[in-house]
Amino acid sequence: MTAQPTVAGSCLCGAVRFRGALPPKWVAHCHCSMCRRAHGAGFVTWVGFDRAAVTIESGSETLTRYASSAQATRSFCSRCGSMIFFESGHWPDEIHVTLANLHGSHGLVPQAHAYWSSRASWADWSGTELPTVDPPDHDTDAQGGSDA
Repeated sequence: MTAQPTVAGSCLCGAVRFRGALPPKWVAHCHCSMCRRAHGAGFVTWVGFDRAAVTIESGSETLTRYASSAQATRSFCSRCGSMIFFESGHWPDEIHVTLANLHGSHGLVPQAHAYWSSRASWADWSGTELPTVDPPDHDTDAQGGSDA
């Protein structure tokens, strides 16, 4: 019997480590104002897993849960602040994991823009208006390796 492939992930400091069974249910960019504020970003890319497909391998005592609404809970590392998980009564059998906290992309590509009508008005989606820059002194991903 072949073992189901998995993807590892962690917070920035490595205190919280988890694993998700592939394939996930979906991958999408969320543009809702709550995700944008919680992450301090123009959008958040989530990977939706069946709840039973994600296991926390270490650092569960470091996770802090925040009820961001009556239906939703967001979990983050209390040591480094990395926002990692989202759970909601709207999707009771799922747990959503930030794609950026996975170690590599594993071919997971967003299939949709959720809450598009709530998107940040300042975000440029064409990709042609701004130059792309890779600073030479940029600290590369010390915890998870390449995104390739």
